[in-house]
Amino acid sequence: MNMIETKNLKKTYGDFTAVEGINLHIKKGSVYGFLGPNGAGKSTTMKMFLGLTKPTEGTFVIDGKKYPKNRMEILKEVGSFIEAPAFYGNLTGEENLDIVRKILGLPKYSVEEALDLVGLTQYKGRLARKYSLGMKQRLGLASALIGKPPILILDEPTNGLDPVGIHEIRTLIRSLPKKFNCTVLVSSHLLSEIELMAEDIGILNHGHLLFEGTLEELKNAARLKGFPTENLEDMFLAMIEEDNERGDSRR
Repeated sequence: MNMIETKNLKKTYGDFTAVEGINLHIKKGSVYGFLGPNGAGKSTTMKMFLGLTKPTEGTFVIDGKKYPKNRMEILKEVGSFIEAPAFYGNLTGEENLDIVRKILGLPKYSVEEALDLVGLTQYKGRLARKYSLGMKQRLGLASALIGKPPILILDEPTNGLDPVGIHEIRTLIRSLPKKFNCTVLVSSHLLSEIELMAEDIGILNHGHLLFEGTLEELKNAARLKGFPTENLEDMFLAMIEEDNERGDSRR
């Protein structure tokens, strides 16, 4: 069963097409890696799911609920982390999360749970403006995780983290479906990162969906095209390069 499904989803801004009629199939209880270079249309797609920007054409369904008819019901089920999270610098990490908790109508203990999940418990009393970039990323993730929503939409959640932090957040994301029975859509421009946490992937370039499936299916598709298959990152880059050349000829 698919938790998120899109049908010919498209978003244009004037003459610019950010997302070009994509059809995504994100399975319930999975980690789905959304891949593509910067500017590929990943964030725009995620913003459409969150009702932050309206689709120009096409539709999407999240947990059986259709947008825009069931927009509010969809939002109640989704925890999100989009771009650099914004916080009140003069409040502590704990106080910032408490604001989110009150908006969502959650019990008080959910703040402690979220802080513990992302490893921020010992820094909960520190002002958010004194947090490092990595700590702000963790606080953003805690804000998405609070209340254990059934769907998580995470845009570049490991940005700004050191290697140890990246490993910890990756491990956490990979564990979420089993731990909380949730579905995770996570974006990155690095295949090496997604490779370690996602079962299925979608590759986007210039708004076009180039591929959707498992990493093994990606390897098979690359082999048929004569791309390198020993290194998944090289294979991903070859696919993007081929599409860029095709795009140049289209223009």
